[in-house]
Amino acid sequence: MAAATTGTTGSARTSGGSTRKPTSTANASGRPTRRLVIVESPSKAKKIQPYLGNDYVVESSVGHIRDLPRGAADVPAKYKGESWARLGVDVDNQFSPLYIVTPEKRSTVSELREALKTVDELLLATDPDREGEAIAWHLLETLQPKVPVRRMVFHEITESAIRAAAENTRELDQHLVDAQETRRILDRLYGYEVSPVLWKKVMPKLSAGRVQSVATRLIVQRERDRIAFRSAEYWDIAATLDAGEKATPRSFGARLLQVDDKRVATGRDFDSLGQLKKGSAEVVTLNEAEARRLAEGLQDRPMEVASVDSKPYTRKPYPPFMTSTLQQEAGRKLRFSSERTMRSAQRLYENGYITYMRTDSTTLSATAIEAARSQARELYGDAYVADSPRQYTRKVKNAQEAHEAIRPAGETFRTPGAIAREVDGDDFRLYEMIWQRTIASQMNDARGTTVSVRIAGTAGTGEKVVFASSGRTITFPGFLKAYVETLDDGASGQQADDAESRLPELTEGQPLTATELVPDGHSTSPPSRFTEPALVKAMEEMGIGRPSTYASTIKTILDRGYVWKKGSALVPSWVAFAVVGLMEQHFGQLVDYDFTAAMEDDLDSIASGDDSRVHWLSGFYFGTDGASSGSEIARAGGLKKLVGSNLEEIDARTVNSIPMFADAAGNDVVVRVGRYGPYLERIVDGESQRANLPDDLAPDELSEEIAEKLFSVPQEGRKLGTDPVTGHEIVAKEGRFGPYVTELLPEPEVPEGAKKKPAKPKPRTGSLFKSMTVDTITLEDALRLLSLPRIVGTDPDSGDEITAQNGRYGPYLKKGTDSRSLSGEEQLFTVTLEEALEIYKQPKQRGRAAAAPPLRELGEDASTKKKMVIKDGRFGPYVTDGETNASLRKGDSVEEITDERASELLAERRAKAPAKKTTTRKPAASKSTASKSTAAKGTATKTGTRTAAAKKTTTRSTAAKTTPTKSTGTRTRKTPTT
Repeated sequence: MAAATTGTTGSARTSGGSTRKPTSTANASGRPTRRLVIVESPSKAKKIQPYLGNDYVVESSVGHIRDLPRGAADVPAKYKGESWARLGVDVDNQFSPLYIVTPEKRSTVSELREALKTVDELLLATDPDREGEAIAWHLLETLQPKVPVRRMVFHEITESAIRAAAENTRELDQHLVDAQETRRILDRLYGYEVSPVLWKKVMPKLSAGRVQSVATRLIVQRERDRIAFRSAEYWDIAATLDAGEKATPRSFGARLLQVDDKRVATGRDFDSLGQLKKGSAEVVTLNEAEARRLAEGLQDRPMEVASVDSKPYTRKPYPPFMTSTLQQEAGRKLRFSSERTMRSAQRLYENGYITYMRTDSTTLSATAIEAARSQARELYGDAYVADSPRQYTRKVKNAQEAHEAIRPAGETFRTPGAIAREVDGDDFRLYEMIWQRTIASQMNDARGTTVSVRIAGTAGTGEKVVFASSGRTITFPGFLKAYVETLDDGASGQQADDAESRLPELTEGQPLTATELVPDGHSTSPPSRFTEPALVKAMEEMGIGRPSTYASTIKTILDRGYVWKKGSALVPSWVAFAVVGLMEQHFGQLVDYDFTAAMEDDLDSIASGDDSRVHWLSGFYFGTDGASSGSEIARAGGLKKLVGSNLEEIDARTVNSIPMFADAAGNDVVVRVGRYGPYLERIVDGESQRANLPDDLAPDELSEEIAEKLFSVPQEGRKLGTDPVTGHEIVAKEGRFGPYVTELLPEPEVPEGAKKKPAKPKPRTGSLFKSMTVDTITLEDALRLLSLPRIVGTDPDSGDEITAQNGRYGPYLKKGTDSRSLSGEEQLFTVTLEEALEIYKQPKQRGRAAAAPPLRELGEDASTKKKMVIKDGRFGPYVTDGETNASLRKGDSVEEITDERASELLAERRAKAPAKKTTTRKPAASKSTASKSTAAKGTATKTGTRTAAAKKTTTRSTAAKTTPTKSTGTRTRKTPTT
């Protein structure tokens, strides 16, 4: 690897990097030393420039400037004939990567090179993590500066932090660069070797990934558990007890706990098949009849307090946020997706409101602890502040280099009210949550009392029973004054930390009266589907992937169609079932949870310098000779051998078949994943019977009843009759884009002597009106639909023919190139020439002539505080706040969508909207400054204005040139720059 100090002079290096303070601010010529600072984001550059002053020029790389080739077209001509060109990694030459400057970054590289000409030193100030270190190394290798180069690192964007970072620089950390590069190469090898297997055996355009495939497996396995789940029913009795008129409160609730010294069964006593678990022999399971009989036997029977157990209650504060817990809590409390959370956190960081948001640490600096304690004391009083500073340390599996926790930036924290006029919407809500959590972390414990009571009685039928009740009172709220964590969705039996349930003062032997005894039936529930917060939590606990990549991983599996959302729940597609099944059967180690977590440990050993990048990659890809060394993949001969030897053994039909159940006649019902989507199949009397599967049907909802209903609709369509004019049979079908009618045309005759069969004529088709269904449409209705477009008449002035047509956006009139909307579908058959001419006399309007009433009204959008409604649009229902429109997704229904989900859709749509273009007027007789834009790491979008010191930039040719391959000690990197 090229030394990290390429282009530096006069700087000593110690192991792990060194720090130094500039001893002089002047160069040899006597003028002040001028430094170029490169960050990833234009908005960050704009924020930092004023803190550093005129002797610094702050520029942005706008994320990564180079990467492995994205496709064959990106590979330089000189490498196209190489056997490894497809991978972009020379696996036979120490896994040397081929890096190219991405086309959209060529102008950025030119501008940075131009800026280097006017400075005396280069400071690489990319993000303080592995990816940031790698970006800094790529900048160094691409720019090849002839001035000294240092690494500038900061964790918050405040004036004091930026100045301190500029005064305390270090060298590039080669171990971190190696670790990040190994991850990039590993992901390329994994994806480029395994994905083609999916293309051949499942369907084209699928992808496999080191983390995404394992995350998909987690979601698929949860759905399998739901499909296999069998519910169990159990009963108990809910009692309302009276403690007497002097008691406060007088009445309280209790539940049946024991009958004749045997514990009454609860949900946790049953397994997923609805059977009592082993070791539950001393448990009694009540059915409805027994519960009702026992309740009747307890009517008017005396009861008394058998025991009272009172204990002090203490709850310690939650640690400050790190990346994974921020995503989880924002998902629970704010209903943000992981991507939405990280997008907002990125903005808050770049604008100086919070510290760096990609961290595994819960540690706070001494300055931050003092700021939190001071603010807590000011807001809540001395009694609420912990006696001594609280520090939170944790053993993080696969922890990245130590950072500080996510907290408000600065030596003193700004309250949410203080920044309310500067940020709004998502950013304000997220900052408020981070601020509250940080303050709460330095406050005193919450204290209270928990009470557990047992109430005994004897039924008239002789059974001895025990009821149980518990309560909690909070005597000192402590940190709960500032912050209360939200419970997970579907968390049954849990109680919020600030919830209280009061019981009256009770004493042992005290008589009680049962004022109400209600037999209560329960049934066990299947395991809840993963939500984004729950998936993040599971992946972190299992050590799968990096918390900083969870948001992009979830976005990938959603975008790829492996998973879709039903409300906030993550539902796997049938394609995901097929892909995961193939991976489990033929590449089981690649999606093994423990193996994937162990891989993270191996990559961390490279980051710490304990292992060699080339040695590890060689074992993973080619295998190792030693039976006791390396991973199971390495011992099995490596990834290349694993993929090559297994490919021919994979039966495509088997991996694309998901057995479901047997129908009433004993026929196996199977879901098959075909090239054009999933479908149902069963063999009846030796004949295959198939049925289309609706896109919005979750796998665990496919029951025998639904399957029979789907099989009852013939794939060839419902026959309506024969067109009396053409003699062709007319059918109604369900299609990908909705129900429609069409005609069945006979096969064309092949003329004698013809070399090939003539093309089959295209049948007439017509989409059903919204008021029609496949089950109810008649032949008469179908023929009317097939008669469209209808000629209304001819415009006497222009001579153009006017037709009435049913299009993608609804019914309309067409005259030449001029189209006008009709108010209703029935008007297609009734509009007259006179009415059509009248419509054309009116000024043309954009969109529909009259706005239809909303399908449903919702609450206010969390960001804009504007009223949200659901409307019916040309592409289906959508949510709008009057400014932003967002289509409802698969799994979202007009009737069931929540305000939180609607706000999430609108926020995602705003984030994807193109940035507003801004222009800056050049001052007279001044040097021009280049205009660039704000973009998160890894994007190439350009907006905004660069705040670097003024300089003139000239337009230069960016013809491709190739940097010669250089010796790098352990390997070579091929780095053509174009």
